Amino acid sequence: MRIGSRPGPWKRGPVLAALALLLGLLMLLHAKIPNRIGGLGSLVETFLPWFGLFIPVLLAGALWRRSVSAVVALLLPVMVWLHLFGAMLSDKSHPGGDLTVAGHNVGADNPDPAGTARDLAASGADVLALQEMTEQTTGTYEKGLAKAYPYHTVQGTVGLWSKLPLSDTQPVDIKMDVGPLGDTKPAEVKMAYNRALRTTVTTDHGPLAVYVAHLGSVRVNPRAGFWTDSRDRNAQALGEALAAEQNERVVLLGDLNGTMDDRAFDGITSQLRSARNAAGDGFGFTWPASFPVARIDQILVRGVEPESSWVLPATGSDHLPVAAGISW
Repeated sequence: MRIGSRPGPWKRGPVLAALALLLGLLMLLHAKIPNRIGGLGSLVETFLPWFGLFIPVLLAGALWRRSVSAVVALLLPVMVWLHLFGAMLSDKSHPGGDLTVAGHNVGADNPDPAGTARDLAASGADVLALQEMTEQTTGTYEKGLAKAYPYHTVQGTVGLWSKLPLSDTQPVDIKMDVGPLGDTKPAEVKMAYNRALRTTVTTDHGPLAVYVAHLGSVRVNPRAGFWTDSRDRNAQALGEALAAEQNERVVLLGDLNGTMDDRAFDGITSQLRSARNAAGDGFGFTWPASFPVARIDQILVRGVEPESSWVLPATGSDHLPVAAGISW
């Protein structure tokens, strides 16, 4: 009697089947998750690729329960994950490239800025962007990179080193200060913590507009949830600056403190495309350097063709450097 009343394989594991469907819908409809509740939407999108780890867990449960319905339900999250990230599993890089660009958040607490400068100089990049330099370490980077890069500019906490001439360099206002208090600060005070710049690199193929940016940090706390206010404000301002850019060839190098799946960057990704997505191999996670779980250091382009994209070896920073080869 007990064996005869046992549910069939299609009726076993209804909870597992429901969880599989919910997982698929979560990934499929991530853009619909509201941000007004503790920034939940952006939080999910930051770690969206990792939701695929639940698939083998649910599959193991389905096989253990011998649930056909749960196995079939798992087809939804599998198909959605492959649609979103399947292209990241293949190598899309091509040999060659006219110019190599690299970017690195060198870290304000970097214990070895001189060593980091040596490593970056040895990378072979033609154009190198640094973020999160401090007043104490800027001179170290200038000295360490001077031989490899005859041209450079530093605008507050961000800088660009180049083997090719630079011109039309200026800081970019990404709304670090807002409200009446920010309006009262002198320009020289704001420049000390400026976090974005724009310059023109003179190449054999014509001028290339290069932006370097370090957007505001994000925080997770019980009261505010996933707090992204300053980063989102910076991203909107940067998007507006890019929209006003007259040069058709643009490269953005920066620590954007978010992944390109995050809706906060729609104003940027609608204008520029990710070199990693176009010409990379794998996810290229960059933070934290000790065990990377997210790619928040980006190389985005417009008007040039990404040929390759890769992550450079770790330095003394808590971020990994990124590089890309581009061509005209």
